[in-house]
Amino acid sequence: MNMPCIEFQPRPHTAAEPSEPPALMGLARLMAMAFQGTDLMPLAQTLIARATDDEHDANALMDLSTLLLLQGLRDIGLATQAQALACQRVFDLPAAHTPALRLLAVMTPGDLMTNAPLAFLAERSDVALTMLYVQPGEPLPHWLPPHDALWIAVSESDPVRGLLEDLSLACVDWGTPAINHPARTLRTGRTQACAELHGVPGLHIPQTIRADRALLQRLVRCESDPAELLSDGAWPLIIRPVDSHAGRGLEKLTSPFDLTRYLATMPDAEFFLSRFVDYASADGQFRKFRVVLVDGVAYAVHLGVSSHWMVHYLNAGMTESAAKRAEEERFMAEFDTDTGFARRHAAALRGIGERIGLDYLVIDCAEMPDGDLLVFEIDPGAAVHSMDPPDLFPYKRPAMEKVRTAFRALLERSVAVRPHLLA
Repeated sequence: MNMPCIEFQPRPHTAAEPSEPPALMGLARLMAMAFQGTDLMPLAQTLIARATDDEHDANALMDLSTLLLLQGLRDIGLATQAQALACQRVFDLPAAHTPALRLLAVMTPGDLMTNAPLAFLAERSDVALTMLYVQPGEPLPHWLPPHDALWIAVSESDPVRGLLEDLSLACVDWGTPAINHPARTLRTGRTQACAELHGVPGLHIPQTIRADRALLQRLVRCESDPAELLSDGAWPLIIRPVDSHAGRGLEKLTSPFDLTRYLATMPDAEFFLSRFVDYASADGQFRKFRVVLVDGVAYAVHLGVSSHWMVHYLNAGMTESAAKRAEEERFMAEFDTDTGFARRHAAALRGIGERIGLDYLVIDCAEMPDGDLLVFEIDPGAAVHSMDPPDLFPYKRPAMEKVRTAFRALLERSVAVRPHLLA
């Protein structure tokens, strides 16, 4: 879908308007449509027509913003999101069944990586999701919409670090126990995570530093050596822009010449730098696991197998390879067995949970040849879903249902604690 710049001009209505605008479709539903290859243009046109007819139809604007972001149209998507938030700051995603629990997610404006996509966890359930958007630099509200459980859904990044600090204080004033307390989310930044997880038994995480262009130019000119910057530093190195996600700008550098070429193509001012770790298995393939900790218990999310060191599930060829899918199915089926992934890395996973302290945390990782768990990233906002075609991935939905059941139990425990704390 290739969308031009959109300006919404209200026009006279020729028919009676409904008493309430259509409900929000939300990220999970829209992303599933995009994932399945649905032609989104008719829906986009409908949403544009709604926003043209009623400039205050915030649900139409928010869903349109999500569609645009899903198509990679970031600037116009964020501009449309800003229009939606100018209309209102609270959005409701109805429960699929008779609502039994109201979850309030505190979020902030941004792209699809800015907030935890809780809609995937709440879909097809009795959880009604309310999303409250707060802006960095603005006073936080003294009141909250009605809710049973509160989740701070903002993920760590440079633009929102101040907001997370403010939210840490606000949680005290709000008097509601927060799932994923923002002070703990701050521990998940790339440099912070290295420090927090250093020394965890059975875990390997390379040191990561922030490097500006001046520091990197010293490497280019051979005035500095990787070992002077990183405790485990040596070529090759891994570099990526600060606050980049999904592999944007991520490269392996084997020499100062590679770094020279890289800097010539990247406009960013600051980068994350770490040592490259060769985690190839004996068969030469690279395997990246996604695991989620819910209340300290590990659950399987997916396994991507690729011949390239930079493994992304969507380009790992899982759809095309029955052998890879069979391996992923075994990973999920044996996850909790005596020889399964969760048991093999029990100490490392427990250490991550204890050191970071979040109620819900997604871990991207691999297995080292020596058996240690290699951690690439920890992020409470990474996607956990079951959008893959059930005919090719019949094992995915049962695994996701385990996560959703744990998610629902986590909400229930938060609700049970709340009256005690407020007494």
